[in-house]
Amino acid sequence: MKEVLLPLFLLLINASFSQAQSGKTSNPPAPGFDVTGSDPRAIQIADQVMTAMGGRAAWDETQLIAWNFDGVRKIIWDKWSGDVRVDNLHDDQTVLLNINNDMGRVYRHGEELLAPDSVAKYVKQGKRNWINDSYWLLMPFKLKDSGITLKYLGAEPTQTGKAADVLQVTFKNGSIMPGARYKVWVDKKSHLVSQWAHFPKPIDKQPVFTLPWEDYQQYSNILLASDRGDHDLTDIMIFTGLPGEVFSDFTRTDLSRYPGAK
Repeated sequence: MKEVLLPLFLLLINASFSQAQSGKTSNPPAPGFDVTGSDPRAIQIADQVMTAMGGRAAWDETQLIAWNFDGVRKIIWDKWSGDVRVDNLHDDQTVLLNINNDMGRVYRHGEELLAPDSVAKYVKQGKRNWINDSYWLLMPFKLKDSGITLKYLGAEPTQTGKAADVLQVTFKNGSIMPGARYKVWVDKKSHLVSQWAHFPKPIDKQPVFTLPWEDYQQYSNILLASDRGDHDLTDIMIFTGLPGEVFSDFTRTDLSRYPGAK
């Protein structure tokens, strides 16, 4: 599978995953969200998506998320602390890092790497993996993140003919892919994301992919979709707590044996 890295979580990362701020809306934007440049209708739809997915409070209260990204990697993420575990499934590489300070450790080819340059290289790679894999799973929760501008493109059916409102998501300069844009189809009845398309460059007329968002299931207090057409997100679990060794020990563990798996 050709991996597409998406420019999320790249500006004011701590603010993006903080607890809900005070304000008149139940889904306040992250600092740096382009409120003035975004369409009011697009913002309204983004708020409807958040509500349909379980609501802002439920999202903020979700701490530990684990999933398998298309059979390539397993990710475990502590939203509150920023700790992330990235296990590559096609080799023995494991990266333990904190996405807030970019510090981490690397296990590769049977041993822990100690050379600073090598550690920095693979920690950076691990963070990019997390950025990509997180967006594929969690994009609907991030429509009002820092650096984002939302535009309402009108009504347009999905490839399967379902009625939807379409949002355009663009990113300000400062991300690793400034100028990239996304089309996000939001089902008119359920207010859930039903399809997305990715355009890496401003000049791109055709997307590199257009894929469905299907198979929504309840995980703890939020909804998550696992089906992306030819690509699948599997082994999705949410925990209220995990042993600290998950983020400190290179030994891979079976998460299903821990209480709280959803």
